[in-house]
Amino acid sequence: MADPGEATALDRAHAAMSEEAPEDAPERLALHAALAEAELFLMLAEEPAGEDLRPRVFALEDGPVVLAFDLEARLARFAGEAVPYAALPGRRLVAMLAGQGVGLGLNLDVAPSAMLLPPALIDWLAEALAEAPQEVTARPEALRAPTLPPALVAALDARLARAAGLAREAWLASVSHADGTAGHLLAVVGAAPGAEAALARALGEAARFSGAGAGPLDIVYLAEGDPLAGRLARVGLRFDLPVREAPAAPAAPGSDPRRPPRLR
Repeated sequence: MADPGEATALDRAHAAMSEEAPEDAPERLALHAALAEAELFLMLAEEPAGEDLRPRVFALEDGPVVLAFDLEARLARFAGEAVPYAALPGRRLVAMLAGQGVGLGLNLDVAPSAMLLPPALIDWLAEALAEAPQEVTARPEALRAPTLPPALVAALDARLARAAGLAREAWLASVSHADGTAGHLLAVVGAAPGAEAALARALGEAARFSGAGAGPLDIVYLAEGDPLAGRLARVGLRFDLPVREAPAAPAAPGSDPRRPPRLR
């Protein structure tokens, strides 16, 4: 079990945020992104029955809340005894609470990132996480080097770096279309079958939570060898996605001299 005093991504994002920062400040948006990506341990009222979760609800002065922690050890420290809980991604917990009029208490009393998210913020975050960038099929008339803010480029790079095995590479460029519209295009090359939805969600969140305010980002998926990828390579910004490592095959008994086979 992890040390409850260990600094987590939520701790770091919370520390970087000013309490006076507006809701659309980059630091506050980064905190929302860290919440969506975190694995959270939700305190339950009873042991879960399959996928059916019944959170324990606490009545506070500002209204009912449920409690979650980003480390199992933090939940244990808060509870002081064995309690039922469920581990689930932050985005799933936000979607589950949306529209219920229930707030979310995170790491209360056990970490520097202790915070209370009111129901209105839960609803907004659920809506933001449900959005996806527009997927396009139209071919651009002109391509140029991208002019997106550095914060958004860094956010896209960070998300793609965590998308190991979902695609081979991606290219970012400014585009102009025959109808006079212009914008930015992110072309994903060699996407794995069925990976489009996960990539669209991750890249959409990077755009929304970067705080760059650069407008919509179009995404197109290209097969390897597509001529458009060649055009993008001349002017675009390239992102290489990590290759997912294959699990090591189990060694045959007795093949490792340091671990001889056991005799029965």
